[in-house]
Amino acid sequence: MAFTDEIHDEADEFWSAIVAHPMVEQLGTGSLDVEPFKYWVRQDYLYLVEYSRLFALGATKAPTLDSMGTFASLLESTVNEEMDLHRGYATEFGISTDELEATTPSPTTRAYTDFLVRTATLGTFGDIVAALLPCMWGFNETGRRLAANGIPDHKQYAAWVEMYTGDEFTELTEWCKTLMDDVAAAATPTTRERYRELFRTSAQYEYKFWDAAWRQEEWPL
Repeated sequence: MAFTDEIHDEADEFWSAIVAHPMVEQLGTGSLDVEPFKYWVRQDYLYLVEYSRLFALGATKAPTLDSMGTFASLLESTVNEEMDLHRGYATEFGISTDELEATTPSPTTRAYTDFLVRTATLGTFGDIVAALLPCMWGFNETGRRLAANGIPDHKQYAAWVEMYTGDEFTELTEWCKTLMDDVAAAATPTTRERYRELFRTSAQYEYKFWDAAWRQEEWPL
């Protein structure tokens, strides 16, 4: 059985929990108060900076020239295109680039990105793929489920849903799932279980990232 089929039911529990979270539910209906979402935009900018490092480390550990090239392309497009789009998106909420750069990582953002970078630094190529898969798969699935109930009237929230249900992001998600299946196919049962645990941890952080934005989480001191 393909690895992503094997973990499908467990993954579905995570995606269902995310879509049921009030932050995401209200995003989908267009009724979400802007302040939690502005918090999310600022924290997601910091997340993207560290997420880019996974692509850089993935390129260095890639077992084939093809996968090396793909990770290098993902690094380039994230740093030079997606982050530029994110800065433009932020300005629609009145958030300047200086404000993005000055944002302090929340406890959840710090924990999630530290987990990802540590996994990518110390782990194998397969570990990297397992750790980054929930972000792609989760956002695509969240967007698809929200879109199934209708695109929100709120312009910026509609843009979010449309971005993550678009053909380009859907193709990227399917590529990552296929890569995960290919890597896991040659792995031992023990290694496959490690991949599953890394996937589970990242998926849990995906939920916590939304919840932190909803609560506008801050450091206690």
